[in-house]
Amino acid sequence: MKKRDIWSSKLVSVYLIAMFVVFLVVWQIQSLQTSSTSPWETFVTEESASMATKLRESVTFLPLKDLRYAGVPMKGHTWFMSSLYDMHEQGEVQYQEFPTEATGGRVLCLRGHNRHDGLWNSYALAWPDTLPHNATLMRGITFVSYNHYDYHNIWHGLSAMMSFVAWHIKRQCGVPERWILYHWGEVRSSMAPWVTTLLAATFGVPVKIEDFERLDDDIPACFERAVVMRHNEGGMSTERRMEVYDLMRCRSRMFCEVGSGRDEGLKIGMTMLMRDGARSFKNASAVIGIFEEECRRVEGCRLMVAYPHNLSFCEQVKLMSSTDIVISAHGAQLSNMILMDRNSSVMELFPKGWKELAGVGQYVYHWLASWSGMKHEGAWRDPHGAPCPYPDHDRRCMSVFKNGLIGHNHTYFSEWARNVIKDLIWRKAHQDSYNPVSGLCGCP
Repeated sequence: MKKRDIWSSKLVSVYLIAMFVVFLVVWQIQSLQTSSTSPWETFVTEESASMATKLRESVTFLPLKDLRYAGVPMKGHTWFMSSLYDMHEQGEVQYQEFPTEATGGRVLCLRGHNRHDGLWNSYALAWPDTLPHNATLMRGITFVSYNHYDYHNIWHGLSAMMSFVAWHIKRQCGVPERWILYHWGEVRSSMAPWVTTLLAATFGVPVKIEDFERLDDDIPACFERAVVMRHNEGGMSTERRMEVYDLMRCRSRMFCEVGSGRDEGLKIGMTMLMRDGARSFKNASAVIGIFEEECRRVEGCRLMVAYPHNLSFCEQVKLMSSTDIVISAHGAQLSNMILMDRNSSVMELFPKGWKELAGVGQYVYHWLASWSGMKHEGAWRDPHGAPCPYPDHDRRCMSVFKNGLIGHNHTYFSEWARNVIKDLIWRKAHQDSYNPVSGLCGCP
């Protein structure tokens, strides 16, 4: 064979080999394009899935009630969700919020709905993309309340709820999608109707209480955004508390469309809030007569007598909006004072034995008056009452005195009422009108 033919044959071979290589490259590219994942992508996907599984399985649920703090259940971290810290700025409400940078972006998850033992209910934190298996994610803002006392007691319910109003103001008027209520870590499904309606008026939406009944005990509920309160109004300044009650008052009046609630010509509104049974008056007509007599001495003064349990929420709002002086026995009905204008007066009465045996709880309406901008005008304590089989200072006597009837002292009540009215008239004449909530969360 000639050299020229040999060279020509080699060129053909090279050409064929080159074409084969090109064909293989093109085929490989097409294969990669039609394939769902490359080997590297498959490896990464498998590793990610493995990591997600590990993160899900690493979520650790702890009992909502930590018995290590049973001796001080309301102090410090409290025995509710004890492993977590509160967020707290000077003078502001103490709260926990999820997710935040402090939690690494993790959300709050709750599991269990036991109503008798908080040890069977638990909590955990989880990343939104790796929630526990079978978890339900609930959208929107969830308010989680821990209350050491009874939500059906108006005072204790109000104390537990007002801190959420403080958060509402602080966080651009954020509104809850649902509420979750705990008492000692146990689930509760309702509150006092008065408190429920007050919250609906304040936030502008119905109160939806989540009781988890549609979930099995072992299925967690996680929350897109959660706010937890466990210290009530603790840590808040007097100014911040007043702002909260200002908003509640304003929004309640808007909700009930009562305006100021005042009739033309009414200068001094005195209201007696009456009770039936426990801590009622031995001679109600005599007590009413004393205050009515003092009110008649002042032009433009009117005495109103009401049994709050017979009034709707909006009827109570209207009544208290026209009240400058409220007179009442110690009891939940006095929580209505927050619906009066600032600088109004509160007169409180007690049965025998409370001063000696009731402890600090007897001063809650002194505190509420201060926090809501009212003036507590002191208290009258009946020196007479049902006999106790033990010495009067024996704590067992409180069971006798707690719900005792209240008598009266004509001379004392007359002078007391006269002084309170006189002081109120002076305040009205010398203090500027004040609209503390203008422009706050929808108040005009």
